[in-house]
Amino acid sequence: MPSTKTSATATSTTALAGALRDHFTNVVLPLWRGPGFNAGLKLPYEAVSADDHRPLPAERYRAMACARQLFVFSQAGDAAHAQVLFDSLMHTFQDTRHGGWFYSVDAQGAPLDTTKDLYTHAFIVFACAQYGRRSGNRDALEAVHRTSALIQSNFLAEDDLFNAALTADFAGVSGTPIQNPLMHLTEAWLAAREATRDNAFDAALHRLAGAVARHFVHAPTGCIAELPIGADDNRLEPGHQFEWYWLVKQAPDLFEASGLDEALARAFAFAQQCGVDPQTGGVYASLDETGTIKDATQRIWAQTEYLRALASHDNPASLAALPRQIELFQQRFLRSQGWFECKTPAGEVARADMPSTTPYHLATAYEALPD
Repeated sequence: MPSTKTSATATSTTALAGALRDHFTNVVLPLWRGPGFNAGLKLPYEAVSADDHRPLPAERYRAMACARQLFVFSQAGDAAHAQVLFDSLMHTFQDTRHGGWFYSVDAQGAPLDTTKDLYTHAFIVFACAQYGRRSGNRDALEAVHRTSALIQSNFLAEDDLFNAALTADFAGVSGTPIQNPLMHLTEAWLAAREATRDNAFDAALHRLAGAVARHFVHAPTGCIAELPIGADDNRLEPGHQFEWYWLVKQAPDLFEASGLDEALARAFAFAQQCGVDPQTGGVYASLDETGTIKDATQRIWAQTEYLRALASHDNPASLAALPRQIELFQQRFLRSQGWFECKTPAGEVARADMPSTTPYHLATAYEALPD
């Protein structure tokens, strides 16, 4: 029999998580079906004003933002809006000349930044896997396989790493391997593995995990650094340690041989100790390799990753801390008409608008919380 304290904690966490989901359903999703969506281009605006929800002047629309919104509405079960977003992704951002996907289009929907960006391609795999799994759309699952094959054939760098960016024709490297695109590629291939049941993704994840462990793990802390170990002015982002921790927990058999599971258990503890304000629960943007704060900004996405990591942690103390952390997050970062994107440690708003990419972070965190 569970203890009364344990049962009360579970009940409290479930109720608090339910309130977050209600806010998402009743406030966040309608915002991006309505004022945050350009009905003419059938694309989400980059951001809306926190005050009146008017879209900020459109200078570009990114494929990654469209893909994130496709994931969100697929997960929410809004098949109609997800279909519109999928069609827009296919028709607006595909490079029919060179293959792959444009980074962005301009305010009229014409190609703007034609860089081949690994972060963007990873999110297209991720979103199409989610949409294909939920809708059964074969074109979406075909895009998962096609884009994954393109990543492996064109972005591959030395020792199983992947370059961050290439020129439009894939001929030149404009960005060498960095942590964040590799993390989202891991996320994408985990989603692709679930959607397709194709063992090829197991092998790809196994190789990628080994490469990340060899080149990015900071041995003293277990943290995965933003730049390859030894790079000048490297940094450790607490939010990414929490994000990696959750990802590795999804398929421990694939990551055990790389040692990432052991490293990230230490990274979680380090990030929690050095990267979270004990008074407000705010997660700082970045630390140096000694744990000293480099950037004290508190971005909402890092808070959501902390919630998700706490919810998936094996330590009873972490689960016990979850209700209070949800309360702190709700009080500090949510508002009746949306959310606060960034705050200073003192609680001042550091970014006033609401980007179209943030609902992805909310959705993934809330899905991991007790139901």
